[in-house]
Amino acid sequence: MTEEYSPPKVWIWEKPSGGTFASINRPIAGATHDKALPVGRHPLQLYSLATPNGVKVTILLEELLEAGLDAEYDAWLIDIGKGDQFSSGFVEVNPNSKIPALMDHGATPPQRVFESAAIMLHLSEKFGGAFIPKDPRQRTEMFSWLFWQMGSAPFVGGGFGHFYAYAPFKQEYPINRYAMETKRQLDVLDQHLAVHEWMAGDYSLADMAIWAWYGNLVLGRAYNAAEFLDVTSYKHLLAWAERIDARPAVVRGRMVNRSWGEPHEQLPERHSAADFPKP
Repeated sequence: MTEEYSPPKVWIWEKPSGGTFASINRPIAGATHDKALPVGRHPLQLYSLATPNGVKVTILLEELLEAGLDAEYDAWLIDIGKGDQFSSGFVEVNPNSKIPALMDHGATPPQRVFESAAIMLHLSEKFGGAFIPKDPRQRTEMFSWLFWQMGSAPFVGGGFGHFYAYAPFKQEYPINRYAMETKRQLDVLDQHLAVHEWMAGDYSLADMAIWAWYGNLVLGRAYNAAEFLDVTSYKHLLAWAERIDARPAVVRGRMVNRSWGEPHEQLPERHSAADFPKP
């Protein structure tokens, strides 16, 4: 569009704005229908989808299991395209109606946890501070990078990803604006990883969270935009992403709550290690 837009004094939602997620976007919160969430046999019940924010948590859970910790969990698919996140049961766990959401039935009373970083921190603390550096300086650095990801990724997903891949038609101004910001963030990471093996000391929550967004982006798995963003020019970031991509727990974590892609990459629900396809 080239015509200038003059906003009204008071914005009123009159019709869906178009694009991939137009049918589920609305300006109010709360449930649209009554439906209880399923509950499996493990204390940890995850309700999610294999988007970057969902993958952060499933990778952590699989890494905890890989480390020999008793982090068994049930993972239930929340199909956001069908509006599952607006069920009464899901809204009780996350009033913001976004995945992922966790119920920890091992707590008394059971504890709900929403927002991906909050879930990661809850799980780490539950299992003795796993994947958080013990050194105070590295611990602080890890928290800085973890929350950098939380604050920065919306410009990539809701900004660049939306206007480049999901908007009803492409517009030069927003694509240029968010492509510039996305590339700036990729350069922030590339420069840091030029002199650090991991984001903060050893492999940590920050690596998992950042990889889910930026690792998959430079590995060519997001928005069909790898060539457009020239992702191979971020050599240090790409090498880091490939190291993480090869970890067995990451391979498994990427599959959980995935209902698209190649069949061998999908595991819509996960209730035990036996659910994963045999190599």
